[in-house]
Amino acid sequence: MKIKGKTVGVATTIIIALLILSVSILKSASVKYAYSPMVLSEKVDSEKVDSKAVHGSIDYLLAYPGKIHPDNPLWYLKVVRDKMWYILTFNQDKKAELNLLFADKRLNSARELFNKLKPDLGFSTLTKSSKYLEKAIPKDTDDAVYLNKLATASLKHREVIENEILPIAPEDLRPKVIIMSNYSKETYKKVRDLMLSKGLVPPEDTFDVK
Repeated sequence: MKIKGKTVGVATTIIIALLILSVSILKSASVKYAYSPMVLSEKVDSEKVDSKAVHGSIDYLLAYPGKIHPDNPLWYLKVVRDKMWYILTFNQDKKAELNLLFADKRLNSARELFNKLKPDLGFSTLTKSSKYLEKAIPKDTDDAVYLNKLATASLKHREVIENEILPIAPEDLRPKVIIMSNYSKETYKKVRDLMLSKGLVPPEDTFDVK
């Protein structure tokens, strides 16, 4: 009976995740891109712009993470949804875009958790964001718009980590937070070099990365 109950629970979770995934895909199909003169921002609409994301010197809009963060009991449903979304995406360029989307959302969630004085969970979420950002680098692509977007996003990630998260992180976590910032540095360098190899002009690095 216990095994049967567990099976029903897993099946219910999968069905709910599929429903959430279907709704997410339908919504994303109608979302418009927002452009600035030099930078492609994250997919946003007028109701989903995170006001915190536009502060600072980097002109990039981080994806709105929603109201459910890792400290919410329903978070696991979002994780299942994201994993299924990723698995059901077969185009490698689209997978790279999804990795960037997940990186942006988790960075916003990490910032929220640090502000809510939950640094351990915030750092765990920040780590996942950094790993997703690294995976967002395509093996090879001629999509200049996406490369420009990713390079700009990596600068934005570094800005948020160093200017907003690091100052409020506990002393014992600060060295680890700095390591996460290095992920964004390395992402920018790799994307910059890829763009230069294709004769593209990367976005200006305001941190003066060498």
